Amino acid sequence: MVMATTASTKSLASVTLEVADPESARHFYTSFGVAAHIALRASEAESTGFRGFTLALTVSGPAAVDGFLGAAVDAGATVLKPAAKSLWGYGGVVQAPDGTIWKVATAAKKDTGPDTREIDEFVLLLGVEDMKASKQFYVGRGLTVARSFGGKYTEFATGYGDGAGAGAGAVKLALYKRRGLAKDLGVPVEGTGSHRVVLGGTADAFTDPDGFTWEPATSRTPTPAPSA
Repeated sequence: MVMATTASTKSLASVTLEVADPESARHFYTSFGVAAHIALRASEAESTGFRGFTLALTVSGPAAVDGFLGAAVDAGATVLKPAAKSLWGYGGVVQAPDGTIWKVATAAKKDTGPDTREIDEFVLLLGVEDMKASKQFYVGRGLTVARSFGGKYTEFATGYGDGAGAGAGAVKLALYKRRGLAKDLGVPVEGTGSHRVVLGGTADAFTDPDGFTWEPATSRTPTPAPSA
């Protein structure tokens, strides 16, 4: 049962990745082109297999998908799913050296524009075991459901108003059945230990039904570029 709290989480405000080597991670994420959208924190927490989440970039077209994925691979990422066309568009999946899985995709199948390296949406997808329970938990914390597809997928409003893209600082939170998310990413569903990600909200600290931890949001300085 979800208990009422004195403060509610209205939206996801920031994403912090826990990494073994923050300096190395800064180099990677700067080269990848997403350093402004995440924060990094040193951690030696044990984590094996699938961590139960992915960060996803929605971009304008195939050229941008290839640009981001190419930059990630050049910086040391491992390809989990090469970029390819599908029924829903075009995209691919890579795993950063720190273990975080990233998906880059577009709804456009035809390459009609240049590689702008701009991010239309920045999304954190959490793999959950019980969609109904997790959805109710987050609604109880103050989040607003934007879209929901039965027991498979739930997406929450960003809290930044209509039209606020990733460039405006919005982070979209979505829930996906854990097994389905692992299949979509091309990895085994098994995993143990820390998720190695901390979510920043507008409430007190808490842990959700699947073990994802939240902290009170603070003014976050984007991950700085490494010194020359």
